[in-house]
Amino acid sequence: MARILLAEDEENLRKTLKLNLELEGNEVLTAGNGHEALQIFPTARFDLVILDVMMPELDGFAVCQAIRLRDRDTPILFLTARNAGTDRVQGLKLGGDDYLAKPFNLEELLLRVRILTRRRNRYPSDVYERSIGDACNIGPFRVNFKTFEIIGPDEQTRKITQKEVLLLKLLTEQENEVVSREQILEKVWGYDVFPSTRTIDNYIVNFRKYFGDDPREPRYFHSVRGVGYKFTGK
Repeated sequence: MARILLAEDEENLRKTLKLNLELEGNEVLTAGNGHEALQIFPTARFDLVILDVMMPELDGFAVCQAIRLRDRDTPILFLTARNAGTDRVQGLKLGGDDYLAKPFNLEELLLRVRILTRRRNRYPSDVYERSIGDACNIGPFRVNFKTFEIIGPDEQTRKITQKEVLLLKLLTEQENEVVSREQILEKVWGYDVFPSTRTIDNYIVNFRKYFGDDPREPRYFHSVRGVGYKFTGK
């Protein structure tokens, strides 16, 4: 299943596309204009955005530009009645991945959607989980990723959640590297609603408590303002 944001101001076409995309097994959220699309986009993780170019007030090109300021990876497919080569080039330059001129063949649209969403989901989270070891050491602590436990130097154990396990795996695997929010959303939250920056910060705060990290001068878990998060030193 893919989650798709469809922005199309023509109501009948919007309903028809939503129905057919859902018959393909997708979850589809719709917007009737560009402003509405930009309000919906940050609320969930999408595998594809379909944008009508000629929407009133805020057209598809402007929406694409706004999305690319915060997200470089989510595929964007343009739909437009304008089939000029200059428009195609402009859309691709702004960060679009594909371009389909109206009127279009429905089967062709569905095929393009399948290709774009398959590319987006080439590395599902279960593959990621299997690719990493079962445990790691953080200072005098040992994390067991299979049992969801942290074992302290006194052999006391603390249970942690699945999200905490996945985030710890991601950070410790990329030791000394900054992990972006986009990577965390892709690997840890998957199809769930986007967490806010504050939500991820709270996880980092909890990790500092679990592993005795000084919050004023953290040794293991760092927030890199405006970029992401970093784990240093096992």
